[in-house]
This record gives sequence, C-alpha cells and structure tokens, in this order.
Amino acid sequence: MSEILTKILHAVSAKSYHPLKAKPLFKRLNLPESAYPEFRRTLRELIRTGRLTRHRNNTLRLGETHPTLTGIYRRLASGHGFVRPHTIDGVSQPEIFIRSDKALDAATGDEVLVRVTREASATKDAAGEILRVLERATRTFVGTYLERDGEAFVRVDGNLFAHSVSVGDPGAKGAKPHDKVVIEMLRFPTPDERGEGVITEVLGPHSQPGVDTLSVIRAFGLPETFPEAALAEARQVASQFSETDLHGRHDFTQELVITIDPADAKDFDDAVSVTIDPKTKHWVLSVHIADVGAFVKAGGALDCEARKRATSVYLPQKVLPMFPEVISNGLASLQEGKVRYVKTVRIEFTPHLQKAHVAFFNGAIINKKRFTYDEVQALLDQMQRDDPRSLSAYPPELLTMLRRMRDLALLLRKKRFKRGALELTMPEAVLEYDAEGRVCGAHFAPHHLSHQIIEEFMLAANEAVAEHLTQHDIPFLRRVHPAPNEEKLEAFAQFADLLGYPLQRPQDRFELQRVLQATQDKPERAAVHFALLRSLKQAAYSPIQDEHYALASPHYCHFTSPIRRYPDLQVHRLLDRWLKHRSAKANIDELVALGEHCSRMERRAENAERELVKLKILTYLSNRLGEQLDAVITGVADYGFFAQAEQFPAEGLVHISSLIDDYYWFDESSHSLEGRRTKRRFRLGDRVRVEVARVDLQRRLLDLRLAAMPCLAENNGEELPRSGRLPRRGQRRQ
Repeated sequence: MSEILTKILHAVSAKSYHPLKAKPLFKRLNLPESAYPEFRRTLRELIRTGRLTRHRNNTLRLGETHPTLTGIYRRLASGHGFVRPHTIDGVSQPEIFIRSDKALDAATGDEVLVRVTREASATKDAAGEILRVLERATRTFVGTYLERDGEAFVRVDGNLFAHSVSVGDPGAKGAKPHDKVVIEMLRFPTPDERGEGVITEVLGPHSQPGVDTLSVIRAFGLPETFPEAALAEARQVASQFSETDLHGRHDFTQELVITIDPADAKDFDDAVSVTIDPKTKHWVLSVHIADVGAFVKAGGALDCEARKRATSVYLPQKVLPMFPEVISNGLASLQEGKVRYVKTVRIEFTPHLQKAHVAFFNGAIINKKRFTYDEVQALLDQMQRDDPRSLSAYPPELLTMLRRMRDLALLLRKKRFKRGALELTMPEAVLEYDAEGRVCGAHFAPHHLSHQIIEEFMLAANEAVAEHLTQHDIPFLRRVHPAPNEEKLEAFAQFADLLGYPLQRPQDRFELQRVLQATQDKPERAAVHFALLRSLKQAAYSPIQDEHYALASPHYCHFTSPIRRYPDLQVHRLLDRWLKHRSAKANIDELVALGEHCSRMERRAENAERELVKLKILTYLSNRLGEQLDAVITGVADYGFFAQAEQFPAEGLVHISSLIDDYYWFDESSHSLEGRRTKRRFRLGDRVRVEVARVDLQRRLLDLRLAAMPCLAENNGEELPRSGRLPRRGQRRQ
C-alpha cells in the first residue's frame, strides 16, 4: 500500500493539482487496473485519518494543514531519530527530526508516514511526527536472552531499542541466560511500553565460536543456503561444460594471461595481459572477465536466486556467495591452467594515453599464472632493486609483462588524477586468527602498487563498457556517484581549515585532491578522509545518466565482478546481445527497480560485514582492558572525543567524565575540548595515547581513557552517554 499512498499524496499536494474524483485520480497515477482495489483501500484510510478530505462532487483534496510525506526512519542512540524522505522525480528533501515521543513504535529501517510540523531553515532541521508505520524493515531481531523476577526478556543487539523485549515464559525454546537468540517481534516497543516477541531460534551461548557470525547472519536476514532448483541447475550446466568447446569464441588461450588476487581469494573473476603493438607502439590492455552469463540462463532458478541476493557477502572467515560454489569457485572462476569462458575488453592506448581502439569479445583464456598481491609486490620491489638472482625463478616474458603492467597502470593513474579523480583512503580491517580460529589481533590492509595495477585496469574496462553502451543508446545499470551538495562541501572546508588545510574553493575537486594528498601520511588522515567521505553522496546503481563524482568519470558501470555482483551480470548480458546482434535494449523502469534493489542489498552486505568485524574486534579487546594504543582524535563533542587507533582498526569514545585533571569546555567553533585551568586542549587530528577502559558487546561500544589519567572507581562499569547535549562546559558526571 505504501507505494500507492506515496503517489496519491504526491499528486494531490502538487501545485498543479485540481481536485479530482477517485476514478480520474486513479487514471492520472498511471496505475494498472489490477491496483484499483488497493487504491480504493488506501483512499479510505487517508480520508479516515484526515489526510485527505472529500469535498463537493466527491473531489479529493489534502486534509492536513501540515504536509505529509513518506520516508525511511532511523533511530539514534539517544532515542530520537530522523526520517529520510523518499526521492520523488529526482528531487530529494531534507531529513526530518523525530523526537522520541513522536516516533510511535517505529524502528530503524521502517517506512513511515510523517507529518511535517516544522520546515527546515538555515538554523534548524525540519521536524515532524510519525503518523503511521507503513512497512516494517524486519520483524526478526537477534539479542541476548535474560531472566528477571521470573520473567523472560531479550535485549536486542545494538541501539535499536531502549529496553529489553518481553518473550513470555522463562526457558522458552530451551534458552538459557546469556544465550544468543532470534526473536520475531509481535508488538514493537514504544517510548512508554516494552515490546513483546517470541523466540524462534536459539543460536547458543554468546561466547561459543561461530555464534557471533550466526547472530549477524540472522540479524541482517542473509541467505545461507541455495534452493535445490538452483543447485540442480548449477550441477547440470557444470556437467555439460567442455574445455574444448570454443564455438563462437575468440581464442585467447595462447596469450600470456595472469590473475592477481588476495591470498585467501576463492573466486577469480578477472585476468589481465598487457602487450606493446610492434607496429604502432601502442599499449594493448586486455581485461578478461569471467563469463558467468554463459552458464546462468536469464529467468532460471540460478538467475532468480542471484538476482534476489544481488551480491556475495564477505564475512570474516565465511563467504555467502551469490552463486553456488560449483559456479563461483569452479565453472566460472578463472583458475590457473584451465580453459575458461570470458568477456574481454581490449583497449589500445597511444603513448600519450589516448584510446586508439576499443574492442569487445566473447572469448576463452587459460590463466597462465595465479599471483597474489603480495607476490607481485615482492617482484616489483625486486625489480626496483634490480636483483636478478631473486627474479630468476620466473620466465623472462612474465617479468617483462609485469613491468609493462606497472608502467601502464602508473600512467593511467596519473591521467585519472589529472582529470580530478579523488582517492579516499579508508583502510580495510584485517583480522588475525589463532590455531582455534579465534581473533588474536588485527591490522589495516596495505594498499600497494600491486593493488593499484589491478584497480586501474578494472576502472579502464568498466569505463570502456559504459562508454560503449552509452554511445549505442543502450540503457544499462550505471554506477553513479552524484556530485555533493555545495553546503556539505562548505562544511568540509571549515572542518579542514580547523586542521590547517584551508580550501579557497571547496567545489574545486583539485583543491579537494590537494587536501587528501597533503594528509595522506599525516596523523589526521583518517579524520580528513572520513569527513570528506561523509560530505559525499552515496554511490548507487541506476540507469539514469549521471557522473561518478569521485572517479571524475561521466560514464561508468560495474562490469568486472559478475561472480559476486548482479549489476555486472546485467551489463554482461547487454554486451553479449550487442556482440551477437549489434543491438540491445532494456526496460528503463525495470532497471530503476533493479538498481534500487541491488543498491539496497549492497548496503546490507557492507553493514553486515562491518558489524561482524566490529563485534570480533570488540570481543578481542574485551579481554584486554587496560591495553594501551596510539590514537588520533577523529571527532569532538561536548560529551568527549572519539579516537581511532593508528595501527589497530578500532575507534572508541574518551568520555569527558574520564578527564579528571580539569573542567573541560567544548568549543564548537574549533571542534575542541579545552581545560578551564590548565588550558589543555583536545582537537581534531591530535595524537593521544589511550587505553581500553570498557567494552559493551551488547551495544557494540568501546570506551577509552587517556593512558595518563587515573581511573575513577565510581565510573567503572557505568554506562556513559554517547550523544546529546549533556554534560556541557565541564559539567562532568561524578
């Protein structure tokens, strides 16, 4: 009902709207006839609640003095929240602040109907109240089972709800205190009433290995198993595949082709080669991508399941693939020494990096050598040192090609930055495990030249495919990254200026580039790069033509990872039709819906991975209270400051109540805390030595304290406020 409700309210609130009766309004909305009963039910509900009124001659008009709209709600740790209105006709509206007592029983992710009670201004957010929850994001939650005074409760993980949820009889489903359980919410909590749920699954004791992973899988609704029909189809196509059948394919099997991937990679969907044309002296880059579409029939069981998942999910020590392993790790994977089907992009570059010729093929390759990033980096370092003995184990032609790959990638990278591309360095957390599979440490993943080589070649292939489809007016799923709002960039400029990196024209991407490069090796890098990332809009999939702002590319798509991303497979199929018939087409409305779905599933996968990594790191730190870390201040508020460890992927809060040497005042203009007596200051980008003070696994929170500060006994174990306006100006909690 929510989509029809949105369309009705949008139509009757438009300035051009003239009051219509129900049937003419239905026709104006261009809805299918089958939707008329639902349209009538929605109208009755809108009239009943006063949001529409029926006037003379049964014409319909808005009944509210305040405008209403629909959007997605998210709750903050403080209990208050925001609603992000849906984008209509490409126009986005400001978020609406929702006070905790105006949120009804809405939960994060729910689609809600909101009455706007205060319009946004230069100094205040828009504010409103939730009138109704239109659609629940989920009714399934994961939490910790507990018993109190003969009653059973579940404390849901994270900050979704302020209070634990009642789950009926103690010992339901055999759950024991501190077990992780899955519940289905029967009645959602409100600010005044505790919610009610029922336990549907007991995952096991929270400390048991694997329970944390299972908890995240259930919390995010990630699929673990494949339907039997999809597995049967995968087995069937695998049994029919023959490495000798190259009918209709360009034979690249005699060319020198290699893969470069992480050491723990399970699937290999891209292979590359670089040659020099002896006649023209042009660079010739060939990017070979696993031809998944050759094995996955559109509309079949495999395709339907992959479309539903939209992406593989890479969790620590566990992968939830988009395709069954017989496809993702076998048939489509570009394994060393085996004939594999590919879609090939071949690009000729002049010595000045102009594209001389671009060609596309349905091809077949043999991966001559599987490299890891570390192996290639070691070889590049040895080449730099000109150490012939350490290179003697490799064929000369292979070493020659690696040199060419290095040189071409560096040239492409330089050209990309010349056109204004931005490189935000947000290092990935890598967990370290002991023999029993428990986390025993963590570090940031390196980003060496070997990574950049593959990155540049994949960007070139993605761009070439997007430009080709655009040139032939073929609609496709683009990877778009709209330009940021000027207000956001102005705010970032003020932030950067506080750290000593002034920006004269924050809208100038070359100035942004300069600041990113200037902070690349500085302690404040994390704060600056993350601040700019938050100023940018989120990249998404859409057939509507728009640029990729960060890459400074007018036409861009995802083409190079069809084993793990469904949008890539959609692009492959269009390119395949063009190769075979020299024409291809797609339905824009279907692509819009597919793009929204894939973008949503991508965010779900990223959030699940981030959540589990954070949980494992916090679990590791929970056994290391008092351990000291060098850190950089990444955020300052009136209740304390956040610090990111320099060599360890963890960020925590140093609460103002732990700063016991003075009374600290929050200076909003300089993003700093300053001691009234000592004049000691804590500013963004400052380096500090901290120690682990407290870990809250339930709420996923880490409290730190300055290593030089004594611990206040009365604060041990106390839950510290994470947001809000208290305490302020040195009013410390004692």
